Amino acid sequence: MAKIAVVGSGFIGRAWAISFARAGNEVAMWDQAPAATEGARDYIAGVLGDLEANDLLRGQAPDAVLARISVTPDLGEALRGASHIQENTPEKRDVKREVFSLIDGLAEADAVIASSSSALLPSTFTDHLAGRHRCLVVHPLNPPYLIPAAEVVPAPWTSPETVERTRVLLVDAGHAPLVMKRELDGFIMNRLQGALLEEAFRLVADGYASIEDVDIGIRDGLALRWSFMGPFETIDLNAPQGVRDYVERYQGIYENLFSQMQRRVDWAGPVLETVEADRRAKLPKEKLVERQVWRDRRLMALAAHKRKSEEDIGK
Repeated sequence: MAKIAVVGSGFIGRAWAISFARAGNEVAMWDQAPAATEGARDYIAGVLGDLEANDLLRGQAPDAVLARISVTPDLGEALRGASHIQENTPEKRDVKREVFSLIDGLAEADAVIASSSSALLPSTFTDHLAGRHRCLVVHPLNPPYLIPAAEVVPAPWTSPETVERTRVLLVDAGHAPLVMKRELDGFIMNRLQGALLEEAFRLVADGYASIEDVDIGIRDGLALRWSFMGPFETIDLNAPQGVRDYVERYQGIYENLFSQMQRRVDWAGPVLETVEADRRAKLPKEKLVERQVWRDRRLMALAAHKRKSEEDIGK
């Protein structure tokens, strides 16, 4: 398998390390703060047992996966021999420009250089590079070892070969790549999530629903279907004659709603007091980390269930 370099070892970096190592790749981790990288490897060691318990290590022992993950204080050493580099530094354009300049100068000539950026367009921090043709964004949902979707976002100068190599690598690692045709603010997933959050905040700010009502609507309603099929397949199956039938029946409803959805509510305005108070009443701040562990274990159980359902029922 390939050697993957993971640059930056925060939440996303260490999650990518698990994903790539589980797929059989050698992973070299580097962070400008060496202690952060060592801490990331310790974190990974603690997660692998839960993944094994849910049969999410492809039949491998945790020690075998962990053995593929090394840490180094030397960026050049981490990059040496790597065919794919996944950068996970802070979401700041100037930082990424500097880091990509370093990587482009040290990496193997044919290595793909990908950023985990969730908001910055790849063209804004790779335009100055000699090797800009091999640069792009690969944006995951966190944690990527549990959520397969990952956006592949090319800059205008990213080569088709780079995009295809990246897509193949992700598929081999068990991911479901969304390959964008060109870059766009927010990519795909944040634009979809943003549209939903805008309406969620409006419903609460205007006094139509509590935050729990909104969460129930997604958690115990829409998300049950969305957990195994997307919105286009959903509407295709929700009308007797398919998607055209659905549009003819229901577009008028949404057309009427759309004009009501054109007003923004400031998320940081008065509505935030309501949202935060209700969330803290339901989950005290000191229990956030505990609940994050619960979330990840639920995601593990869901991933295991989805895999078994695909085997038994079909994908």
